[in-house]
Amino acid sequence: MIQRIQTIYLFLAFVVTGILPFFIPLWTMNNETDFLFMQDQVYVILFGLSTTLTLLSMVSYKKRQNQFVIGRLNIILNLILLGLFVYRSLNLSGETLAVSEKGIGMFLPVVAIVLLVLANKAIKKDEDLVKSVDRLR
Repeated sequence: MIQRIQTIYLFLAFVVTGILPFFIPLWTMNNETDFLFMQDQVYVILFGLSTTLTLLSMVSYKKRQNQFVIGRLNIILNLILLGLFVYRSLNLSGETLAVSEKGIGMFLPVVAIVLLVLANKAIKKDEDLVKSVDRLR
């Protein structure tokens, strides 16, 4: 399991969606306080689901097709999260009193999507390899 490259990608995606949001603020308020994902229940749910799907995909390494589907669902979930961030940043521009500075935490779903796409590409490559070996038998 750990020797496969997709497990490394999935572990990095787990770190990006499950650990880094606790330390990296999404944006900074006008009164110099950081807005973490824990301050909004929608973000907590979406980051939690993404982390859960990543862990589920990591432990289902024997079922490559299920792992691939879970990865796709996780990509869609992170796209929804990214869409919420874009909507929030466009609605609350830097000129309002609510948000003064966008944080690096808004790019966490982008990094997670890239890692999940790389993991799905490696899973597909493994699946194709197994199918080609089955044809030789």
